[in-house]
Amino acid sequence: MSARNSKKKRLTEIRNKKVFRDYLIEEKFEAGIVLKGTEVKALRGGLAQISDSFCRIEKGEVFLYGIHIDEYRFGNLNNHEPKRPRKLLLHKKQIRKIQHEMDAGGKSLIPLRCYLKVGLFKVEVALCTGKKLYDKREDLKKKAEMREVEKIFKYQR
Repeated sequence: MSARNSKKKRLTEIRNKKVFRDYLIEEKFEAGIVLKGTEVKALRGGLAQISDSFCRIEKGEVFLYGIHIDEYRFGNLNNHEPKRPRKLLLHKKQIRKIQHEMDAGGKSLIPLRCYLKVGLFKVEVALCTGKKLYDKREDLKKKAEMREVEKIFKYQR
């Protein structure tokens, strides 16, 4: 293997960091995503952002909105639209379960990460409930306590 190839950085995953701060994650699902050729090439280069995206169920199918996949730099007239809705591939039983939970109220289907698995791009989506302000404050207190504990252990070594 040449030195040039070993330095090349490959995409591992694209994460949605806002979800863990703003939502309580209840149940996770792995879904395939329908992409065009230039979208796959752009994703492999890490040219995507999913922080403001969400999912909707329309006519028994799940669609991902708000994901931004940059246009492929070497694409031609057939290049993809960066903000178009993309279809997610889930089993009907999973879709019915998600639809039932969302209809019950207070839950959203939010993508957590997009990653490459055995040559195919997958999206991990989760049923989430929005955090209240006091929940966020509680998380901040826990983080501060953990930092203090780690600091104490660091000095004891």
